[in-house]
Amino acid sequence: MSMENPTNKRTIPSVSITTARTGASTKANSMGMRVMQERAFAHRGEQYLLIKSPPASGKSRALMFIALDKLANQGVKQAIIVVPERTIGASFADERLTEGGFFADWAVKPQWNLCNAPGIDEPRVAKSKVKAVGEFLASGDKALVCTHATFRFAVDELGVAAFDDRLIAVDEFHHVSSNPDNRLGVSSGQVVPARA
Repeated sequence: MSMENPTNKRTIPSVSITTARTGASTKANSMGMRVMQERAFAHRGEQYLLIKSPPASGKSRALMFIALDKLANQGVKQAIIVVPERTIGASFADERLTEGGFFADWAVKPQWNLCNAPGIDEPRVAKSKVKAVGEFLASGDKALVCTHATFRFAVDELGVAAFDDRLIAVDEFHHVSSNPDNRLGVSSGQVVPARA
């Protein structure tokens, strides 16, 4: 399924799921994926993907599966997970996905989970977090978690080209708007070229 964006006429593949609430959607396959995660993983080769699913349905874990595949098999250098607030960063803590049958575990080194770093997300304080994003991009490490605000500041300071060949996953994507006053929308629009 694809969603038509009326603002700039881009078509982005999307995976939507609703369940009958029978419990079947909580059963895992041979790789440890629930039904929604398996459906999302089937689209792992897409350059752009929108996942719409109910709260607590496993979207964060679905992203882990997709990110690990992109890192191992699709030439993506690094995965940057962008969340609306620091508390949501905990959803991307280390996960032993191999216990369920997947080929790799999800791990974020403590210094790259910027949601655990002290300080607030405002320009004056966020400089150290933007510096950390730059250090991550220069490192060989694979995963970073930061807030929408930190990502916006990093795009402003480092430039969009610094994020080439990297997976940028925006959690709670409904916070993005094409309105020019929406800074996350502007930053996301720089990452996703108009020809997409």
